[in-house]
Amino acid sequence: MKEPLLERAAPWLAVLALLVLWEGLVRLLEVRSFILPAPTAVVASWWEFLGPIKMHAWQTFWTTMLGFGIAVAFGLVTGFVLGSSRVLYKAFYPLLVGFNAIPKVAVVPILVVWFGIGAVPAVLTAFLLAFFPVLVNVATGLATLEPELEDVLRALGAKRTDVLFKVGLPRSMPYFFASLKVAITLAFVGAVVSETVASNKGIGYLMMSASSTMQTPLLFAGLIVISLMAMAMYVVFAKIEQRMTGWATRGQQAPG
Repeated sequence: MKEPLLERAAPWLAVLALLVLWEGLVRLLEVRSFILPAPTAVVASWWEFLGPIKMHAWQTFWTTMLGFGIAVAFGLVTGFVLGSSRVLYKAFYPLLVGFNAIPKVAVVPILVVWFGIGAVPAVLTAFLLAFFPVLVNVATGLATLEPELEDVLRALGAKRTDVLFKVGLPRSMPYFFASLKVAITLAFVGAVVSETVASNKGIGYLMMSASSTMQTPLLFAGLIVISLMAMAMYVVFAKIEQRMTGWATRGQQAPG
């Protein structure tokens, strides 16, 4: 069923209303630009520094995507291994939760000691934040396979590997593709956090430089660039999820 025009336009109308309200309040209250710049000031700063912004945005994008790609590969394999064994799942899951609870900004100085200042800490921080959602979703999808279903398949002559690859793995794919939307946004967070601490390139570095010189409009321009990149990749993976796992939700869709 095709989505109504109003529903498709609703997000854009909400953003437009927010920008108008933001601009109006800043002008009405005469807020100084270094405290809270108006959207028009942010756009002007974005245009003025377009060249540096594009360069730093590309640095952040490729480091994020590299860390994200490694996280997806390792998360898929590790999640499959843990999810295929209830013993391994129960043994390692608490350790993974404990590791994930560590603030990743606290890990960045360690990465700097090991790898120096540059792109490597940003890639690894993006990896660390994106890895856990992928691993947990794949492992959970496999580990929660109904025992009754497994018993029936084994009674019909299916081996353990047949159950995992032909039933368990397809069943975990909706979990996996859903985790990509979460993981990609976290990967951007990780890369930018690392760039603010241990890099001389990237949007995070640009924002820290703007903050040190009180160029608040440029600071907000950096925030918007990060948001746009993260939202764009979120939409990409949402489309992939819809295309690849539509079979898992087709029974829940209302008839059109």
